[in-house]
Amino acid sequence: QVQLVESGGGLVQAGGSLRVSCIASRRTFSWYRMGWFRQAPGKEREFVAAITMNDDSTYYTDSVQGRFTISRDNAKNTVYLQMNSLKPEDTAVYYCAAATSGLYYPNLQHSYDYWGQGTQVTVSS
Repeated sequence: QVQLVESGGGLVQAGGSLRVSCIASRRTFSWYRMGWFRQAPGKEREFVAAITMNDDSTYYTDSVQGRFTISRDNAKNTVYLQMNSLKPEDTAVYYCAAATSGLYYPNLQHSYDYWGQGTQVTVSS
């Protein structure tokens, strides 16, 4: 079992920056492919970004490309999502997720085995 705990959400003005973090409970974190998803009120949860085990590849949804950066620190069992130039439409609960095995499609929720509880990000206009 893997526990994921997000932190770092909050309220920020449009154009501002925020970094959310997700720490995993298992030392085998370095084996996991990690993703960030978000869910806005009244909308389905959607893919934001993902990163493979050794930072070899990162993936982003088009709407955040160039503004968000996903990174990881395997020594700290932590994955980060740096969000710059935030827009009101980025307002959502942000979830991190871990893919521990099996076929992996970074943007598909069913690729991920474990999920955090989420952290709220609110961008005011």
